[in-house]
Amino acid sequence: MTKLIVICGATATGKSGLGLSLAKRLGSVIFSADSRQVYREFNIGTAKPTLAEQKLVPHYLIDICKPTDTMTVADYQEQAQALIESVGVEPILLVGGTGLYIRSIVQGMKIPRVAPDDELRSQLASLGQNQLYGMLQQVDPVAANKIHPHDPVRTLRALEVFYITGIPISVQQGENPPDYPILQIGLDCDVDKLDARIHKRTEQMIADGLVSEVEYLCQKYGTDLSLLNTLGYQEIKQYLAGEITLNTAKELTVLHTRQFAKRQRTWFRAYPQIEWFNADDPDLIEQLWQRVTQFIN
Repeated sequence: MTKLIVICGATATGKSGLGLSLAKRLGSVIFSADSRQVYREFNIGTAKPTLAEQKLVPHYLIDICKPTDTMTVADYQEQAQALIESVGVEPILLVGGTGLYIRSIVQGMKIPRVAPDDELRSQLASLGQNQLYGMLQQVDPVAANKIHPHDPVRTLRALEVFYITGIPISVQQGENPPDYPILQIGLDCDVDKLDARIHKRTEQMIADGLVSEVEYLCQKYGTDLSLLNTLGYQEIKQYLAGEITLNTAKELTVLHTRQFAKRQRTWFRAYPQIEWFNADDPDLIEQLWQRVTQFIN
């Protein structure tokens, strides 16, 4: 039977390096759980494993989508589940910080297969959040109870699904957990140390050529590409446009990364199944190796 080992946690906690070390010891493979690493050409700013690292251990679910396309959680789940069944290696390591990607696999989320409808969304959004939430309370009170009245993204999505399919999103959602064993490992560390890691990684990305990467992507796809408005890319894009200095771009990237890491920590802490380890513990690898060996056997 397939066995799955999840390595999750906030950005810059060392998930990729740890996953690589464990996968080499296990003779295993790594499935990426990162919502930006699925896109081709977005490499440095997404901290995508290098080609050398990908040669050391087979990596899946990286570079599977064009930057101009949209990879939904449902798309990711479908491809990941198919690979888990077919890859023929165990255990599989699922490594990353995108909580919904991980949840879609370990909890078997049922996700409505409804593509975003820009025209419908535009029409709905023009009504304002208060009216939209009132509409949701009428057509899907169950979903409304789970969505905060001031959450426009989830409100809009719930209405979109209802008006396209005629079926409330609450009816279409649910979970169908897999029947194989899953070990969930979380990496965390002291906030000050995490800040230092984020500073260091931001500097390294700049040194590795992030500015050139963003410049190339802007020239190839245009500055309006949605991916170029994400963490690390948006700040460098502002620098290239002459709006801010490179130093300010670095500072903003660090600030926004810290804010993102805080949201990730809150998300993952809500799941009691995750076993937490200190990312800065000098014996981390051996501690995890003992736990992984126990899980496999």
